[in-house]
Amino acid sequence: MTSPFRLNRMLTVEEYLELEELSQQRHEYVDGDAYPVGSATYRHNQVLGNIFTRLRQAAKGGPCTVSVEMIKLRIGKSRFYYPDGMVVCGSIDLSADTATNPCCVIEVTSPSTARFDRSEKLLAYQRVESLKTYLIVEQGWRRVTRHWLDSQREWQQEDFNGEGAIPIACPATTLTLDEIYEGLAPLTVKELEAIGYVVAAGA
Repeated sequence: MTSPFRLNRMLTVEEYLELEELSQQRHEYVDGDAYPVGSATYRHNQVLGNIFTRLRQAAKGGPCTVSVEMIKLRIGKSRFYYPDGMVVCGSIDLSADTATNPCCVIEVTSPSTARFDRSEKLLAYQRVESLKTYLIVEQGWRRVTRHWLDSQREWQQEDFNGEGAIPIACPATTLTLDEIYEGLAPLTVKELEAIGYVVAAGA
């Protein structure tokens, strides 16, 4: 996570929301600190676009809407995140572009965000009562981690590497890795290193 933006003190929620309304740069907000959201790579956008297309098709005609990147997720009183993708089967506060009740959240992770997506955000998202699925999607190679809530309301985890079909509870569908990475060729070691991945010698 990048260094926070501050006005020489902690920001209130109201100040943060005002900042977001006026700023051309998006910020996530955690307990008084606002963190700039970095720009995305071409590959990130392609992966996210593929996921959005499949989920939007699955949600068509139903009560759910699919959003990407521009809708904030509010968790509790003092956290606002910008998930890469969300499925919401309920209301969104359009006046503040904010949702509180997603059933599915997607993060397309990168070397700079991977630890945050797999730790702090994972724990924060699991506090969202409506959430049923959290997908962490690698952009550098074909790997997706699925966190899902089982029938006993316990969180489970499964990794998909190379191929497979990922069950999505909301909207009720599956996402294959072929669909997620459609149109994207495997990256070379040089290309992986160019976007920040550390590749072991001999890989």
